[in-house]
Amino acid sequence: MGLIFTNRIISAILAIRLEPVKKVAVFVGISLCGSVFGQDVLVIPEPAPTPESLSGRPVPTPSNLSEFVKNRAAAIALGKALFWDMQLGSDGITSCASCHFHAGADNRSKNQVSPGLLRLTEALNAADPDVTFQTKRPNGQLTASNFPLRKLADINDRNSNVLSDSNDRISSQGVFKELFKSIVPCSAQDSRTVVPDAIFNVNGINTRRVEPRNTPSTINAVFNLRNFWDGRAQDIFNGVNPWGRRDANARVIVADSPTSLRAVAVAINNASLASQAVGPPLSPFEMSADGRTFSQLGRKMLQLRPLAKQLVHSEDSVLGTLRNGRLPGLSKANYAQMITEAFQPKWWNGAPLVETNPDGSFSRIVPATLTPAANQFPQMAYNFSLFFGLAVQLYESTLVSDQSPFDKHVQGDKKALTAQQKLGLGLFFGKAKCANCHGSGEFTKATVHHAKNERIEAMIMGDKGVATYDNGFYNIGVRPTREDIGVGGTDPFGNPLSESRLAQNGSFESIVGHAPNESVSPGARTAANGAFKTPGLRNIELTAPYFHNGGHATLRQVVDFYNRGGDFHDQNINDLDPDVETLGLSDAEKDALVAFMRSLTDERVRKDAAPFDHPQLFIPNGHLGNENSVTNDGQGRAKETLIEVPATGRTGGTIRRNFLQ
Repeated sequence: MGLIFTNRIISAILAIRLEPVKKVAVFVGISLCGSVFGQDVLVIPEPAPTPESLSGRPVPTPSNLSEFVKNRAAAIALGKALFWDMQLGSDGITSCASCHFHAGADNRSKNQVSPGLLRLTEALNAADPDVTFQTKRPNGQLTASNFPLRKLADINDRNSNVLSDSNDRISSQGVFKELFKSIVPCSAQDSRTVVPDAIFNVNGINTRRVEPRNTPSTINAVFNLRNFWDGRAQDIFNGVNPWGRRDANARVIVADSPTSLRAVAVAINNASLASQAVGPPLSPFEMSADGRTFSQLGRKMLQLRPLAKQLVHSEDSVLGTLRNGRLPGLSKANYAQMITEAFQPKWWNGAPLVETNPDGSFSRIVPATLTPAANQFPQMAYNFSLFFGLAVQLYESTLVSDQSPFDKHVQGDKKALTAQQKLGLGLFFGKAKCANCHGSGEFTKATVHHAKNERIEAMIMGDKGVATYDNGFYNIGVRPTREDIGVGGTDPFGNPLSESRLAQNGSFESIVGHAPNESVSPGARTAANGAFKTPGLRNIELTAPYFHNGGHATLRQVVDFYNRGGDFHDQNINDLDPDVETLGLSDAEKDALVAFMRSLTDERVRKDAAPFDHPQLFIPNGHLGNENSVTNDGQGRAKETLIEVPATGRTGGTIRRNFLQ
């Protein structure tokens, strides 16, 4: 029977290490009389990972894109403008790029700490947020001495004495705690009311809130099958929100003729970036006062000149020909003009109005009137989420980093890597086991290329038992599972985020759109709790701090973490990735791994050169004062400091310092 063994002897067999041994097949034995006599396991070693360039990898693209987009170049320009535009935030300051301006990530270090807000009870059945700050309080300035957040007496021994420990998250500051009131005609700022913030404040004066997970890079994110750390941004875009088919009521509006509108459900495949893009603009942590809808955001943005508060470089690779001379903004009169140039008319040229429910969802079509009610919108404004998601995806699809020294090495230039980097490459794909999760040219397995047709699979876990998991999502023992359950959580409709659990409860096909590649019985073990999407490692030297909690500030600290087999190996053992184990690396081997990871940097990214060039941006960098004292702006918010990220053109600009450098 080859490698088939009954579960009575599986424990002995699993003690024999196969490289790698993540993948297994589970069978049920049937006797001649038809009775079930036991569960059999077939251990299938995965092929050893090999170095692979990203150059030439097809960029995932929706198969039905032409149904929506009529001019791809115009849509990319629209997406770039929207991504960098500070007018998008309720405060007229916060853009998507505010947290993704440095190699697609965030290098700010003041007012960047969030407490353990995602903590659950020990039973993982109820929220139990920790609202205390342990590393720095709001408006605090981080220093190198704060890292790693968990300090051990012996960096090579996870069981050595704990010198200090913090469940804080090092992430990105977003907006103040406020309630949305209304859009102000022709203004970048919404009308909003400050709400006292019991968590993010200094002496009762509100500071900007900080997200509970670290900011991942947008560069190469187009290759991810699902986006966000917990994978909630679905690869099917419904045109409305991140939830894809999970939201059965999501509707956009199509014009059968200029006078006839109807609500339709759309399913746009290969569009996880579009699903991701429409999340932050309404988030009361990231970009919006609480209660704003996409229709209201559309009403605001359609009338505004694109990038009206920001300069555009004359040699911007996408927007240079559209710049407004030497003045801020683009030559386009407003975003409505850019949408008409980019999208098919049936999605914006209808005359009737769309009436919405209080939560912004579709209610009914009503005749046009000169004085529409506050909850009645033109078709273009109601469909703004559709335009925004697809345009931002198309722009981000151009942010492909595939010209690193590593790529040159794989393509035949044997002088592209140093001897030390070549040693690190061998360790990365061998002894250090890094490539078992960070494989393929993207340096992550959570991709369309790797996981599209094998979204779930059985794996031998850290405790040597077998479980089914979501391909590319792993619990690696960064923090105790209860502090953040990751893909083990649920969506707003009560469905598991984990696709393994969707297969288990019978809802996989209705949500994902096709049958699961593996069946999961009701009583089978799944591994989802505390698992997170494996991030890509390209340009990793530029994107500190690291991990979903931002708990490590340097690549050497990351290597130390893996060398000791994680920090919460034993505590998370039931859900732990089997490759998280003591590695026994020497200092020279650790240095070689770090050197190799630096070879994954594309110099175009370092210099903000095309396609990574961008408009001018002003970003909040904490507040005047420190964590003990701030100045009230007169409305209960702390006065803040803005720093400029200058516009760059296709040849790039001045190289910025990385996190804490």
